[in-house]
Amino acid sequence: MTDTIWASKELAGWGRLPVVRSLCTRLERRSDAFEALADRDEQSLAAHGLGRSYGDAALLDEGRVILTRRLDRMLEFDESTGWLHCEAGVSIGDLIDVFLPRGWFPPVVPGTQFVTIGGAIGCNIHGKNHGHAGCFGDHIRQIELLCADGQIVTCGPEENPDLFWATVGGMGLTGLILSAQIQLYPVESGAIEMETIRFDSLDEFFAISADSTDYYHTVSWIDCLRSGSTMGRGVFMRGRHAPSGADDELSPGLVGRLSNLAQSLVDGRALQSNHLLNKATIRLFNEAYFHSHPAGVHRSTVACEPFFFPLDAVANWNHIYGDRGFLQYQVVVPEKQAMAHILELIAHSGMASFLAVIKEFGDADHGGLSFPCAGTTLALDFPNYGPQLFDLLDRLDEIVVDVGGRVYLGKDARLSAENFRRMYPQWQRWKSVRDQWDPDGVFQSDLSRRLQLT
Repeated sequence: MTDTIWASKELAGWGRLPVVRSLCTRLERRSDAFEALADRDEQSLAAHGLGRSYGDAALLDEGRVILTRRLDRMLEFDESTGWLHCEAGVSIGDLIDVFLPRGWFPPVVPGTQFVTIGGAIGCNIHGKNHGHAGCFGDHIRQIELLCADGQIVTCGPEENPDLFWATVGGMGLTGLILSAQIQLYPVESGAIEMETIRFDSLDEFFAISADSTDYYHTVSWIDCLRSGSTMGRGVFMRGRHAPSGADDELSPGLVGRLSNLAQSLVDGRALQSNHLLNKATIRLFNEAYFHSHPAGVHRSTVACEPFFFPLDAVANWNHIYGDRGFLQYQVVVPEKQAMAHILELIAHSGMASFLAVIKEFGDADHGGLSFPCAGTTLALDFPNYGPQLFDLLDRLDEIVVDVGGRVYLGKDARLSAENFRRMYPQWQRWKSVRDQWDPDGVFQSDLSRRLQLT
């Protein structure tokens, strides 16, 4: 007998679609993971960190879920090289809080700091610097993985490399990540030297992007409601870590402190409504945001949080979409014309995306279930408009498949198994490695079942 306590809990991804109820246990220490594996009553297991996967990647409707957030210990750090050994429940924000004052920063960060290291590895997250730094998995030296047979297996690029690369981007399906060794990189300050450039079309975006390769971080907001000659207009943001002393320039003064306080008090649950975000309000927001950035290049020095994680300033912002939830749809396509076709279909659909982010990836491609590859990626947040939205996304899938693109599984809630296999042609090789280490399907998720991977 073990001491594992399983309790029924309602779980959802960040899109709050779908919502499931599962038996969950919260790990407080490493030994709890072994007990949970032994006490699963022959049901499958899934790991759940901070819940920032948008869809069903960390959900398991008929199974048991291991909550990993409290496995959050920093185990060892080499100040001379930047190598950190930490548990899987440590978050990106934890790394920044502890190590930025010491002159170190995570190698790759997504659009939120509330992501665990286990989740970052499982999704092989990318950031604004993919062309320079690749993916999160490129900066991992070693992973401790609790496998289905109850053994801890150490894997890395040189040790058990097949298991390592099946785990990096493997959506938590190869086992339970207990800890990892991560390479942090040195910075002189926590400030970012940023330039913003307003652009009037998709062609202009590509021209500015091609001229921005010297900037370590690049990303753009895009207005996906526009069509015709202004289709793809937006605001380009590029930046690099500022030199030593730049933090002193960021002292906000009284007005800035009051503004920061107001932001910290904003909670998306107070704005929850199924009607707040619609085509009319999103069009108004897009017009205001676009014209708030004057033409030309504008330079500023900003703190890292608003540059990397602007939405984190609003707690529970996902509730703004109401109880209907929302779907994020992120794709990468290798052809510019395909991106134009995608934007044209969205603009003419009448279904508006409140948040739309576009950027170009570098060449790093790890195969398996890992998402990033050479091309242009577009991320969209659609309120759950119902069947008409799913029909639109199915049509967009066909464009993506036809040009050899992919949908990001870490943000997906509805991709078909057939289109998944067409988008991820190396899935069978990945599955053969996964099945070698977990032949009985101990580790599963609603996503893996939907895509017929387990």
